[in-house]
Amino acid sequence: MRGKRRIVVTGIGAITPIGSGADGLWSGVLRGESAVRRVSRFDPSLFRSHLAAEVSDFQPEDFLEPRRARRLDRFSQLAVAASQQALADSGFRPDRCRESVGVNVGSALGGVSYGEEQHQLFVEAGVRAVSPMTALAVFGGAGPSNVAMELGLHGPALGNANSCASGTVAIGEAFRMMRDAHDAPSVMLAGGSEAPLSPLTYGAFAIIKAMSSANDEPERASRPFDRDRDGFVMAEGSAILVLEEREQALARGARIYAEILGYGHTNDAYHMTAPLPDGSQAARSITLSLADAGIEPGAVDYVNAHGSSTPLNDSTEVLAIRRALGQRAEEIPVTGTKGLHGHALGASGAIEAAIAALAIQHGLVPGTANLHNPDPQCDLNHLPDGSEAREIGVSISNSFGFGGINACLVLAHPDWAG
Repeated sequence: MRGKRRIVVTGIGAITPIGSGADGLWSGVLRGESAVRRVSRFDPSLFRSHLAAEVSDFQPEDFLEPRRARRLDRFSQLAVAASQQALADSGFRPDRCRESVGVNVGSALGGVSYGEEQHQLFVEAGVRAVSPMTALAVFGGAGPSNVAMELGLHGPALGNANSCASGTVAIGEAFRMMRDAHDAPSVMLAGGSEAPLSPLTYGAFAIIKAMSSANDEPERASRPFDRDRDGFVMAEGSAILVLEEREQALARGARIYAEILGYGHTNDAYHMTAPLPDGSQAARSITLSLADAGIEPGAVDYVNAHGSSTPLNDSTEVLAIRRALGQRAEEIPVTGTKGLHGHALGASGAIEAAIAALAIQHGLVPGTANLHNPDPQCDLNHLPDGSEAREIGVSISNSFGFGGINACLVLAHPDWAG
């Protein structure tokens, strides 16, 4: 680690089903109320799953000039809004250094829902009914490109589509670039954005029975590590972190939420939807992140789990955590927050990284909502509803996605000395 830059989180922006902005997101976590309801954007009765966690209070015109807002797909709107929040929260002004500020925003599906809407118009009324913005809205790089344009940032504008690990990968790759490259940006806006709630896109996941069908009890449908879990609950949202070189942040008196210490990324190379049964490659992503950080498993105080609420993934994640952390896995809280905000696919890892940073700042471990009947196969210290006061020196945040993609971040308290 000698000679490498130290990278810290100085700003958090979030548009989520449980709250907006850093304070709103954290208040939503502490409130402990699930945002999952019956889908309102379309009639879901055609499918076996009828549930989602929607962002109900987002007005793009609060962040974008109305004409500009109409030209952006919702996933780009969310990314721009969360980025504006994050930059304002950080207190960093890029006016004199726009060429040294970059963007990295992951999204599993990008503008697919917008493309679906435009295809319907094409079928019903022909090509003249299709928006001329379609080609510019649907590609995954539209999110970071629109953030860069809206904020006037001339550093690298990057994106990825690494399924449910996209947000974590975006943060991890931004961290690695800033830490290791001699000509790297001094600031990066990094995270994820997802707006998947349209009939075909939603239905595609329902068809493969990946989502919960607990339609009679929406608030309890997303239940990580619970014996009765039956699938994830789709959500939308965005979270963006401001990553900044530590010396620069200290020099300007910035508030530091957490320091990013390490990042690991592997692939199961096994199956598109099922995890490798022994969890070995998920475990290796954790092990690599700790090695990257230069710390031992015994230093970890809290695991912010992927906890998707699917039968296979939760139990496999437990195997992976135990394999990577050994005895430490039995001693520390391992919790997941998707019972509150659902699973916003590529944005989830960024939302959860933001929650991990806030947990470090506040010294509180958020509980696992809806964990009422613990699964015997998920037998770690899964804190149920509520929160637990705990000094957190080091936390890891996991994300695992379709395609066998595994990613892990290591975050530490800004005063943690190792």
